[in-house]
Formats: sequence, structure tokens, C-alpha cells
Amino acid sequence: MIKELAKQIKEYKKYVILSPIFVALESVMEIIIPFLMSYLIDDGINKNDLSAIYRIGIILIVCAIASLIFGILSGVFCAKASSGFAKNLRKSMFYKVQDFSFSNIDKFSTASIITRHTTDVTNVQMAFQMIIRTAIKAPFTLLFAFIMVLTINPRLALIFLVMVPFLGIGLYLIATKAHPIFEKTFKTYDDLNNTVEENVRGIRVVKSYVTENDEIKKFNRISKKIYDNFSKAEKIVSLNSPLMQFSVDVVIILISLIGGILIINNNLTTGELTSLISYTMQILMSLMMFSMVLVMIMISRASAERIVELLKEESNLKNKENPIEEVKNGDITFENVSFSYVEDKNKTCLKDVNIDIKSGETVGIIGGTGSSKTSLVQLIPRLYDVTEGKVKVGGVDVRDYDLKALRNQVAMVLQKNVLFSGTIKENLRWGKADATDEEMINACKLAQADEFIRNFPDGYDTYIEQGGTNVSGGQKQRLCIARAILKSPKILILDDSTSAVDTKTDSLIRKAFREEIPNTTKIIIAQRISSVEDADKIIVLDNGKINGIGKHEELLKTNEIYKDVYTSQVKGGNENE
Repeated sequence: MIKELAKQIKEYKKYVILSPIFVALESVMEIIIPFLMSYLIDDGINKNDLSAIYRIGIILIVCAIASLIFGILSGVFCAKASSGFAKNLRKSMFYKVQDFSFSNIDKFSTASIITRHTTDVTNVQMAFQMIIRTAIKAPFTLLFAFIMVLTINPRLALIFLVMVPFLGIGLYLIATKAHPIFEKTFKTYDDLNNTVEENVRGIRVVKSYVTENDEIKKFNRISKKIYDNFSKAEKIVSLNSPLMQFSVDVVIILISLIGGILIINNNLTTGELTSLISYTMQILMSLMMFSMVLVMIMISRASAERIVELLKEESNLKNKENPIEEVKNGDITFENVSFSYVEDKNKTCLKDVNIDIKSGETVGIIGGTGSSKTSLVQLIPRLYDVTEGKVKVGGVDVRDYDLKALRNQVAMVLQKNVLFSGTIKENLRWGKADATDEEMINACKLAQADEFIRNFPDGYDTYIEQGGTNVSGGQKQRLCIARAILKSPKILILDDSTSAVDTKTDSLIRKAFREEIPNTTKIIIAQRISSVEDADKIIVLDNGKINGIGKHEELLKTNEIYKDVYTSQVKGGNENE
């Protein structure tokens, strides 16, 4: 885990190195000051030697200024190192997620990925900051201060040797008890973020069903769970402070008591006792700082494990060596294809599928809910890999293509249409980054979107809110279709992407496809028979298997499922009339 995290330091290595160096110099200055103070008291004040007071006083001022400068520099370098480290962590995780296959994303929920980019990174950043500064300063100060105590009076140093193991055992017990609770708490954060995300995304549904109180109860339940877990962990961690305070008090009392006896017996000077008390405070403050670092490490360890888990996740979709860069045409072939989301041959959602589609054909796919229509088409751009068999595009197994080259030639409009915050032009240019205004207008005309776009006050410069909340469902679908057309793909897949448009507009879109992009292979998943009845071939899926393939008239005569769907839709239409 540490090795994986250390890779993220990258260009900030010099700050990671400089910060501890200046921390060490700051510690040296802090150690020298009490030592000089003892000379100031014994050789200057007690002997009424003004020259010694001035001389040692000037040195003390220089040491104090040096300590301040070293402290500021170490703080600046530490801030740069920790901020850069956090930036690289977020960037590496984000880049990693971009390379994930759909199955990788299925493993990590959206809320979990967001928590890892925010809360978890913040925790690790804080721990890293304390490690490269406080965790360096504490042992340095502890070591140097203890050496000075040994130099002044070895017998008094024995007090620390007794107290340090006592503190160590106490801190170890606190750490081992608190870590599992923090680990559990951060997993609950995922549930909280997921609840908030669902509520905000589905706020219209929540309000229309008047379920605000239910959502509030759900939020409060998870929030209370986090509160209870954190309270439990913090109660354990809070024992750290009284433990440290008890140790400080005991050591100071013992040193003052024994030191006073030694002064009476002329075995210790007043200046040396003052220095001993200062060093005692430094030693115990070092232990206090070390315990704070330990607490932060306890909190961040669970977060670090979650970050590393994501960073180590490898996409199960990778390019082969020397992949094919060019897709020749839009031919599609399924050869004995079976597919399982859990990679279990006994739990397949597609079973022994064989299909042959010629380039330029229009193919309709009909089937009930759960018949695996979406699963079928997701194998074409290799969003998932087949469990058995082969999917070929342009006569080549999709696994032999470069992923980007393949997906650039397969435009897919998914069931859940997504528009991003930005203008209509910016959304359309997801299909082609350098698209001209004429190309965008032409694509929108094909998708029957140009007319309603021009009715907006700002036309193609109209700003789309996050998620496309300021356009209707049908408008959103047509914009997504236009975006896909703009790619000029060899294969265009519409996954139930005209469900929110009226039948007339649906018909116009299909007519435009036939006339304007005849060489593009078009696959249309639909619930309405009218959306696919003029297709070159229609595939009927049932429970992950092909139940029938043929034209509209042929399937009406030979396929019971197709005939039942057609009959129910025609009757429903007549009844509505």
C-alpha cells in the first residue's frame, strides 16, 4: 500500500525531501535554546555577568529567528508536497476510472468513487502532511532532547525510560481498537453519498410522490450510523489526551522533586534544572505530536486502503499487442455468443447467439424487459467482453481492435441519455471535437432536433443544465442522437433512444437515416413495433436467446412473441382512438 501511494509523489519529491530537512534544523534550534538558557542562568544571571548575558542573549535571539525561518520554510514545503500529493492521487484515480470497463465500474458504486476522490483523499493528505513534518520533528526532538537530558543528568533520564514504554503500550492499544471502527465508518460514507446522489438526481420523483419524509428518514438513519461509529472511535482516541497529560504531569513532578533534592545537595544547578524541565516538555510534546500523527494515521489508513484498492483495479478490457487500428466496414457477426455479467457460465444472460448483419443494414431488436437487448448491443463496441464465442465487426474479432479505434466507429445512444452542463454546441462536439456549425446543424436535422433548437432564444448556444434538466426527454434523446451521428460512425446503435418522441418524429428520424446515412449499419432497440417494422431484419429476443429473425411481415406469420406484441400495440392504439 505504501509503495503504491509513494508513486503519487512524483514531481513533488523535492518538497518532500526539503520539508523534513528544515524540520530537523528547526528541531536542532529548539534543542539548543534550553541548553543556552541554562548557561544564561548559571553563568550570566547567577554571577551577575552582563557580558555573558548579552553574548548568550544575542545567540538565543539568532537561534529563535533561525528556528522561526526553518519552521516557516518546512511548513511551506510541507503544504506544497501534501497538496501536490493529493492532486496526483485524485488525478490518478480519475484517469484510472476512465480506463475502467463497465464491469469495473459495476464493482465500485458511483458514490464510492466520489467518496474516494474527496473524503478519503483529504484524510490521506492530512496524514501525509503530518508524517513529513510532525512525524519527522517528533522523533528528532525526542532523540536530541533525550541526549541533552543524558548529558545534564543520566539518573534523571531513567524517568523517561520508564514512562516511554508505558505510553507506547497505551497508544498501541488505542490504535488497534480504533482502526476497525474508522474502516467501517468510511464504508458507511459511501451509503450516505449514494443516498444524497439518488435524492438529488431523482428530486422530481421524490416530490411528485411526496416522499420527502421517507428520504429524510433514510438520510438520518445512515447519518446517525456514521455519528455512532465516529463517536465510538473518537471515544477510544480521546483516551490519548488524558494518557499524555498524565505522563507529562508525572514526569514533571518527579523531575522537580528529584531535581530539587539534587540542587540542595549541589549535584545540579538551577540553570540545569530549568533546562531539564524544558527538555522534559519537549520530549513529552514530541510524544504528544507523535500520538496525534498516530491518530491521523489510524483515521487515514482505512481511506488509504480504499484509494489503493481503486488504483490497483485493472480493467479487464485491454488492447492486445499490435491491435488493429482500422475498422473496414459495419459488418457485424455474433458467433455462438454467450455472456455473463459475473463471468459465470451457469449464469448467462445471453445464450448461444448467432447473428449476421451486413454493412448498411437497418436492424431492429424487439423483446420484453429483461430479454438482454442492451446486453447484446453492448458487446459490439466492447463495453463488455463475451463469456463464450466471438463478436466480429468488419470481419475482425472486436478483441483484436484498438479500443479507441473500435469505439470511434461505433456510436451508441444509451437508454439513459446523458447531457453535460454546457452549451448545445459543446454537447454536440462530444461526437466530433472540431465539428463545424454546418456539420452540427446537419446532424441535428437528421435527428429532428434542429427545429426545436432554433426556437430557443440562444439557439445552438443555449446552455444545458447538468443532466439536461432544462430540456424535455424527447429533446434530450434527439440531441444525443445528433451527437452520435456527428461521429460519422460505421455502426449506429440506438438503445430505446426514441421512446420519448412521438411516432411522427420517430418516423422522420428513421427516414433520414435511410436517405442520408445509407452506408451506416443501424441497430434500433425499441418497444414500439412501428419503430422497427421497416427494418431490413428484426431480431426477437426472449430470455437471452434469439426467438426469431426476419422482416416484419415474415415475423407476423411465424413468430408468436412478435405477433403478440404487434397485436397488443395495434389493439391498444385502436382502443385509445
